Amino acid sequence: MHSGNLHLGCDFVSSRGQLLPGVIGHSPAMREVDRVTRKVAVSNASVLILGETGTGKELIASAVHRLSHRSGGPFVKVNCGALSESLLESELFGHVRGAFTGAVANRAGRFEAADGGSIFLDEINSTTLTLQVKLLRVLQEKEFERVGDTSSHRTDARIIAASNRDLMRQVQLEEFREDLYWRLNVVPVELPALRHRREDIPALVAFFLDHYNEVNDRYVSHLGPGVMRALQDYHWPGNVRELQNYVERAVVMSDTDELVLDALPLCVRDPHHSAPVRELNSAAGGLQAPPVSNGMNEVRPSDVAPGAPAGANAALDINRMDLKTLARIVVQRGLDEADDAEDLHSVVVDQVERELISQLLLRCGGVQTKTASRLGMNRNTLSKKMKDYGLNLDD
Repeated sequence: MHSGNLHLGCDFVSSRGQLLPGVIGHSPAMREVDRVTRKVAVSNASVLILGETGTGKELIASAVHRLSHRSGGPFVKVNCGALSESLLESELFGHVRGAFTGAVANRAGRFEAADGGSIFLDEINSTTLTLQVKLLRVLQEKEFERVGDTSSHRTDARIIAASNRDLMRQVQLEEFREDLYWRLNVVPVELPALRHRREDIPALVAFFLDHYNEVNDRYVSHLGPGVMRALQDYHWPGNVRELQNYVERAVVMSDTDELVLDALPLCVRDPHHSAPVRELNSAAGGLQAPPVSNGMNEVRPSDVAPGAPAGANAALDINRMDLKTLARIVVQRGLDEADDAEDLHSVVVDQVERELISQLLLRCGGVQTKTASRLGMNRNTLSKKMKDYGLNLDD
């Protein structure tokens, strides 16, 4: 593995006996990634890769290129989030002499460099609306203009884009052009978070151990008691990249051939080293749950960003928690607040359903028919629930 690359696991063999280049995993989620990636690679369609930071979006983009008929052409990578708008425009489209201060000569951009191959636009969600108009033109017409130029240039580059944000949500917030979204999102490839494919963790650990043993001339060949259990129980907010970091650190610091539990960060190895629910709730906006001595109402270390300090001001990123974790916290709070004689269904379930209907109505523009369809119920049932919950009945 070359420095900077991120592997998703051990080599995954498809039913045809072929390997998806650089990407490995035997979990159902990764099998689906393999299936979709292979299917889209042999087409000319634009590809949108979606996934959290550290899930391996660049590897999938590389696999799409290598499995395509363009594999003999260039594969050009651009991190759209690393440059300002003006610099990114020049980087993508090039510029002519005198276009701006410091432009002492004509310079070709990345789209010209990718002609006949593929261009990977990572973090495309960070581009401005102005630049998105120019990207749309490339997608639709296969042409562009260099910065400061009036003549058009053509390119035959396949666009592979990636985002670690919900682009449809950005469209709704008018932060991303809807027309560009639909042009990019011809075939989406959704990468699962590591916490959603925990069965791949042993293979990942084995791969990273082999690699960093070779790089560092070490011989850490097996895991000590409790290590794999701790790794599989952790939440992995940083995904595969975080696991890679921890394994490399453990190999470098190891004095024996065994990776012991103490070589892992405290947030991974100690299930009680975490902020309680009352601290999480404080960070979320003021909910306060009483302390619980038996540990049942504590957030797992997997639910807290690595290295987060204890206390009400801990930087807890709720957006990185999965739905199961958040649901557990909500239920715990409901149980704590409910009286013994109180109907728990109305305390917990009705509150969640009311919030779900309320938020979905907003997303659907207040249209009850569309909202009911998304909820899997008929419009009359929705209207009754809205009345029961005191929600606005106006479309």
